[in-house]
Amino acid sequence: MKLVIAIVQQDVLNQVREELIKNDISRITVSRCTGRGKATGEETIYRGQIVVPALIPKIRLEIACNDEFVDTCVQSIMSSARHGDGKVGDGKIFVVPLENVYQIRTGDSGTEAI
Repeated sequence: MKLVIAIVQQDVLNQVREELIKNDISRITVSRCTGRGKATGEETIYRGQIVVPALIPKIRLEIACNDEFVDTCVQSIMSSARHGDGKVGDGKIFVVPLENVYQIRTGDSGTEAI
C-alpha cells in the first residue's frame, strides 16, 4: 500500500479529479494548502510597494491506494495537472509507503480498508 500525495495548482483540481475517476480512483482527500517551491508567485503593488507573496496557495491531494494502482494514479495526476508542456509551479507528487489502514466503521484493515 502507498500514500500518493500531490500538490497541484488550484485551477486543475477538477481536471485531476475527473482523470482519477476515469481510471477507477475515486477515494481521495482534498485540502487547501500554501507553500513555496521554485515558483515565486506574481508581484503585486500594495500601498506603493512591490510585494512578492511568500507562500502560494495550492491544492493537496492524498490518495491511499494498493500497489497495483500507484502508477495509474501518478500518471493520471501528471497528465491532468500539467499546464501545456509544463511550467514552474505545476506541482509535485510524493509516493510514500503506507504501513496500515483501518476502516473505523467495519474494523477492516490493510488493503480491504482502502
